[in-house]
Amino acid sequence: MEPGSHKLYNVHGFHSRNFLDTYCSGKAEMAFAHDSVRYPMMKFHNAFSSGDFKGDVLIDFSIGPVVHHLYAAQEYFRDIILLKPTEHCIVEVKKWTDSRTGAFDWSHASTIATEVAGNSDQCEEKEAGLRAAIKHVVKFDLNLENLTDPIVLPQADCLAIGCILEVISKDLEDFVNNFRRFSKLLKPGGRLLYYGGLNATFYMVGGERFHMVKYNESDLRDILSNEGFVITHLEVSQRKAESDLCDFDSVVFCTAYKE
Repeated sequence: MEPGSHKLYNVHGFHSRNFLDTYCSGKAEMAFAHDSVRYPMMKFHNAFSSGDFKGDVLIDFSIGPVVHHLYAAQEYFRDIILLKPTEHCIVEVKKWTDSRTGAFDWSHASTIATEVAGNSDQCEEKEAGLRAAIKHVVKFDLNLENLTDPIVLPQADCLAIGCILEVISKDLEDFVNNFRRFSKLLKPGGRLLYYGGLNATFYMVGGERFHMVKYNESDLRDILSNEGFVITHLEVSQRKAESDLCDFDSVVFCTAYKE
């Protein structure tokens, strides 16, 4: 399906709180509790706790104002930098990092993070630690040669990409070009953590339909290989959500390093 009939996240934006309520909330009826929250949190935790992902700087590109997949990162990186394409999203993230009234409630994610780490009595410490580790929330613009101009970011030891290439790209060629631009921020030898939705064409936020690029496991393997990455782990999990708000059929988690 052509993106012209759907909105593009980075061009048109969506209401950030609506997105969080739909795909990331702690409500019992939230259909995406496993696919969007618990599963990526578990996979990122396992990767970080392996000891292979550590250093000074982690740069994260993820859809919307999400932070939950990074709970474990605070123990392995001095600085976490979030890159977002819309001001509305940045404001929503900063409400949480600054502990402001009306911030999104991530307590369900804190509970998962502490359970996975085996220290279920440290929820508040986990939240405080992640807030402190997120040093910057910066806007990026795909129309700029330097995505964050006038800010020049340090090269990262680790790059985390979460369900964003498929929602900011018009087609698979655009997906590849955007990944190439993201990966320039990663040091040679640096590590990649990737999470995405496969075979999707759209997702809904607040009654509005947004475009997604359809790609599969084979496409992702080819892209990473062609862009100079060596895959160290890749797994695909069939979706658990029963909802017509998004048509992905599975999720993919991948780790790799840049040659």
